[in-house]
Amino acid sequence: MIHRIDVRVVAPVRDTEVTDRVADAVRNLFPNADIESEPGRLVAEAHSMERFSERLHEQEILDTARKQFFARADADGFAFALKKQAAFEGVVNFAVGNPAELGDIEVEVTVHDPDVEAFVDHVAPPTEDGNPVRPE
Repeated sequence: MIHRIDVRVVAPVRDTEVTDRVADAVRNLFPNADIESEPGRLVAEAHSMERFSERLHEQEILDTARKQFFARADADGFAFALKKQAAFEGVVNFAVGNPAELGDIEVEVTVHDPDVEAFVDHVAPPTEDGNPVRPE
């Protein structure tokens, strides 16, 4: 199935941070993102979440990801926040509660095709006894 999505990633860059390291944090999870520097932040655009999905599977956090995706979902897409330091290490760590001191990476996904639920099922399939199950 072909997925048409737009992923917008916004990462704050504090005065104490090296911009290239923040860019590396974004690229570790979204390697094909086009990143632009703006005052105080990086803004990236991508059209794939394949690497992100691979990390969710490797870390075995599919149920957590689904919960985070659906918590901020609507008919057009979904959003979530990530811890910047973890992303720098190539690890997915969802940001919940108070933002980190250096700020969290905000990700907004607009799903054009198929629909939001089907795309979430592709990126983070439901699980049964901890194992991914694909919808029939």
